[in-house]
Amino acid sequence: MKALIIGGTGTISSAVTRLVAQSKDWELYLFNRGNNLDEVPENVKIIKGDITNEAEAAELLEGMQFDCVADFTGREPEQAARDINLFTGKTKQFIFVSTAAIYHTPPTQPFITEGMLTKNPYWDYAKNKIECERLMLEAFREHGFPVTIVRPSHTYSENMIPFCLQPEESWPVIKRMLEGKPIIMPGDGSSLWTITFNEDFAKGFVGLMGNQHAIGEAVHITTDELLTWDQMAQAVADELNVEYKPYYIPTDALVKMKSELYGPLNGDKRHSVIYDNTKIKRLVPDYCATISWRVGVHRAIKKIMVTPKLRVEDPEFDRWSDQVIEIYEEALNKACKL
Repeated sequence: MKALIIGGTGTISSAVTRLVAQSKDWELYLFNRGNNLDEVPENVKIIKGDITNEAEAAELLEGMQFDCVADFTGREPEQAARDINLFTGKTKQFIFVSTAAIYHTPPTQPFITEGMLTKNPYWDYAKNKIECERLMLEAFREHGFPVTIVRPSHTYSENMIPFCLQPEESWPVIKRMLEGKPIIMPGDGSSLWTITFNEDFAKGFVGLMGNQHAIGEAVHITTDELLTWDQMAQAVADELNVEYKPYYIPTDALVKMKSELYGPLNGDKRHSVIYDNTKIKRLVPDYCATISWRVGVHRAIKKIMVTPKLRVEDPEFDRWSDQVIEIYEEALNKACKL
């Protein structure tokens, strides 16, 4: 069978690329700009191009047919519409990678299932993904576009450890821990969260590829392990063999101090989320997430500490953290004297 992945080198998609490349059942193509190909397996074929240029993409894909196409890059409704135009009649299955942040926020029930209402008024990223899903499912209902929607929750890799205030770059927080500095923790750190290692996610995703039972369906793929943000940060400190020094600040205060935190915190990390993985396990009976947070952290720290490009300095984040803690501490001390 022949598969095409749009992207294929990011945090989530790189693990899918590696797993598909290991399979004797798939011939794999990646469509991307040709950057970050160092870790792409040699047997993967690269179509170098800009998917955002629909005319160029159509020319590069002319005459090609696939059993499965997956887009890990689409974020805007216009990009979803482009994918529908490009791949109608060219693939037996199209997997659109959405996000678990589309579910009703704050949650209306303790266990989140795929049938839960999609509504997140706090975060433009989630709102755009909701509209992308609407377009995809409309194309499925009206024209038979063979879409499967996959909703990852927070997913990480050996290259990065997600923190509440630094979901993409881990080194700024790790560096503060190593220097004995306090770490800002939104709220009281007790929200339950699900963090999935990318290799675990890939097992569920690859099980959906070519799976005709998944056509017209939306499904999330997460681990079953539940941890609080405090427990996750404590595990990182334990791996570094340093003391964990959380500094708790209400989320409402943080989003006022730094407006770019409004969506990611209020629209995602503020609330406890418990995903019911019954559907992915029904569609992919062998699916089981086996990499615990502590094991994933161990692997990530081991790689980060010996890989200079993964230790990206962020002096502005460090300065901001110090100033926020100092100002908040002064305000607390003044309030205590009233």
